Amino acid sequence: MAKKRSIIIVRKKYKLLVACCQLSIAYCRLPIAHCRLRIAHCRLPVAYCILILACLIFTTSCNSPYTSKRNGYYKINFPERKYVKFENEKFPYSFEYPVYATIEKAADYFDSSHDNPYSINIDFPTFHGKIYISYKTVGGKSDYKIKGANGYKDSAGINTFDNMKADAFKLTYKNDVKAYSIEDSVMHTPAGLTGIFFRLSGSVATAKQFFMSDTTRHFLRGALYFDATPNEDSLKPVNDFLEEDMKHLINTLQWK
Repeated sequence: MAKKRSIIIVRKKYKLLVACCQLSIAYCRLPIAHCRLRIAHCRLPVAYCILILACLIFTTSCNSPYTSKRNGYYKINFPERKYVKFENEKFPYSFEYPVYATIEKAADYFDSSHDNPYSINIDFPTFHGKIYISYKTVGGKSDYKIKGANGYKDSAGINTFDNMKADAFKLTYKNDVKAYSIEDSVMHTPAGLTGIFFRLSGSVATAKQFFMSDTTRHFLRGALYFDATPNEDSLKPVNDFLEEDMKHLINTLQWK
């Protein structure tokens, strides 16, 4: 009988505890000082009263004003700008590039047949990025992908300046799905060369591109890519830093 009575008392205390917790949640927005629950007047054991007070503090803190925080990214320590000259007697052009980059042979960016020997990559291992440089001779021949009824096929064609310029714009505007703005500006170098520099805003695969040509013999195109998921905010500092290196490359570019 005593055991049964003890169980009934425990159940009543548990129900009272639940009711008190519900009451504390209902009035959780009131300051704790104004709460009518008094631990001193509570007939429950001290442990239960402490639990109720903890519920009050927890539920009140959960309703505190939320302060948003801006996203942050790792600080990048950029190297000092120094340049060396890319000079190869077999290549029809030369330019200066940063000492923190390396030159590597690459397949031609335009030509899928990879038969153009003058295409290179400027690799920036610290930033996991590359400037893809492609070169074609105006009036020369290249293989192009031509779309037909049964898909694409290789077709030999003449490298006219108008066609290569159109291809450069086409490759740039392939990013217009992700880009919210595309700005192009004419560039004139100290050596008298002329070209177009593209700046793309948004989380695009390549935010900086350019092409240079004398319209009669030489045509060179460059595009900066990163080995990372495109994110405009996180890549902006590196994009801005390497844009200056791209401009230095353009301003020191010379034909042979």
